[in-house]
Amino acid sequence: MGRTLAFDIGEKRTGAAITDQLYITAQAVGVRERVGYKSEVAWVRELMQKYDIERIVVGHPVGLSGQLGERAVACASIAKKLGEELGLEVVLWDERLTTAEADSTMKQAGLSRKKRKKSVDQMAAQLILSGWLACGGHETSEEKK
Repeated sequence: MGRTLAFDIGEKRTGAAITDQLYITAQAVGVRERVGYKSEVAWVRELMQKYDIERIVVGHPVGLSGQLGERAVACASIAKKLGEELGLEVVLWDERLTTAEADSTMKQAGLSRKKRKKSVDQMAAQLILSGWLACGGHETSEEKK
């Protein structure tokens, strides 16, 4: 059985995290500057091959009011394109406040603003994936098959 890969897609950077093979934990695996869709898909393919990925979870930044803003619409569009292009299940996961939570956690750990800026997106991806796992995302996805 393969793993699940999650992304926190920001305006400037995308963070990535993967599940362990038993679907118990999530680990951050990288962050990348956003330079264009083709380059991002190449990175996704590298991660898929390296970690035996069978599913992708994309953070969906729904507003606190439940409204879909510009970022949420863009992330949904990217998720749909990825699913079609890669032939994998791609799940949108509500990621309200994960970036703020990641930044706060790193601030409490004493990381400088510069270090937080470089790592916040991958930590947010890890939080997205942890939330998905905690809510039984893996079991729900397996039931769909």
